[in-house]
Amino acid sequence: MKVELRFFAGVREALGVANESVEVPDGVASVGDVRAWLRTRGGAWAETLAEGRSLRMACNHEMTDPSRRITEGCEVAFFPPVTGG
Repeated sequence: MKVELRFFAGVREALGVANESVEVPDGVASVGDVRAWLRTRGGAWAETLAEGRSLRMACNHEMTDPSRRITEGCEVAFFPPVTGG
């Protein structure tokens, strides 16, 4: 299944990429699965998308949790939590 990835703010800076089209492997069925799969790239990917790290996620422009199912052509976005002040 092909999905569009978007990375924002500090996540984009850490990974060195703003967006990417990918073909996810069989078994990657949720936003959390996408995050876990991307961590297997190692290096900055593993560190930036680490399980315990605070990270916001969205699917098709809607904030979501890791259990959200992905569909063909959907957009999955990752960004740091928003802070104000």
